[in-house]
Amino acid sequence: MTDIDDKAPDAAPTTTGQTLTGSSGLGSGPQAGALSQTVRWGVLACSVLAGAALVTLVWGFNLLGVMAVAALVYSVAIYTTARVVEGSRHATDRLVTAVVTTMFLLALTPLLSVIWTIVSKGVNRLDGEFFTFSMRGVGAGEIGGAYHAIMGTLIVTSLAAVISIPIGIFAAIYLVEYGRGSRLAKALTFFVDVMTGIPSIVAGLFAISLFTLFFGPAYQAGIVGAVALAVLMIPVVVRSTEEMLRLVPNELREASYALGVPKWLTVTKVVLPTAIAGIATGVTLAIARVIGETAPLLITMGAAKGVNLNPFEGSMSALPLFAYSSYSSPGLNKQDSLDLAWTAALTLMAIVMLLNIVARLISKYFAPKTGR
Repeated sequence: MTDIDDKAPDAAPTTTGQTLTGSSGLGSGPQAGALSQTVRWGVLACSVLAGAALVTLVWGFNLLGVMAVAALVYSVAIYTTARVVEGSRHATDRLVTAVVTTMFLLALTPLLSVIWTIVSKGVNRLDGEFFTFSMRGVGAGEIGGAYHAIMGTLIVTSLAAVISIPIGIFAAIYLVEYGRGSRLAKALTFFVDVMTGIPSIVAGLFAISLFTLFFGPAYQAGIVGAVALAVLMIPVVVRSTEEMLRLVPNELREASYALGVPKWLTVTKVVLPTAIAGIATGVTLAIARVIGETAPLLITMGAAKGVNLNPFEGSMSALPLFAYSSYSSPGLNKQDSLDLAWTAALTLMAIVMLLNIVARLISKYFAPKTGR
């Protein structure tokens, strides 16, 4: 008995060690080693060279074609190499990784191409005159600027935000806090979903029809464009705010009710402060979504060439309208007009990027602080 008891503890670790390091019976193949990073980079480099050579010989050099063929060659090569060295299970994992990475790069390529094109062509007129002059009275040999369009964009977008943000937030509060499960809430949710997908030109036609009833068919002003943009903003604000309010834990509401706090005070003092970061982010992204709309502004605001800071009287301009008119009606010096259009697009893209940065900062600094 003593000899058996002394040997038993030594036998168990040996069996366990064999089970952990030996073949598990999962059909993973031989485990001779793992592909080092040097080998993986070597396979990638050879695949790129092979893809460039094949595309150049057959079709002539094309960057997108080189990327596609190189990705295909790399997927086959990395799968074959990994199957020989690591086994079928690891080879399949590397093949799926290669395919997913390829799809990501293909999706990223148009975005990078658009950014590069706008930046490279937009910097030609990125000067002080572009930001301080309008197109009023511009004659032969003069270029002008987009000051009137920049101011029009800021004014109209601000008015649209003033109109749509309260409506959207209060509608979302009703859906989540008051009308949950009711027929009215279901109908409102349905129409919000429908409005999310309507074409922007429909919003412009609605705004034109609304103001025609009161001011006649010849009325064009910045407020009409602001109403059209507000129609596009409201469903985005409602959906984003609704999702943020639903993320607030019900325990917070129940704790407030248990203390005798009324519902409206619970919403304003507990629910909204908890969700304020997500709501502000959604509102900012909604503004960024409508700031570049062209079709509704084209039929509601006209295309003024001078500065008009009064959104309730007279036609106004905006950066999308300015870029469109500069491209469609270039005038005598076509290249200068095209440069203005590209710079307007670059300015608009910079404003949208700034709004996205503001959304990130709001989400970071206004999010509820949680501790461990």
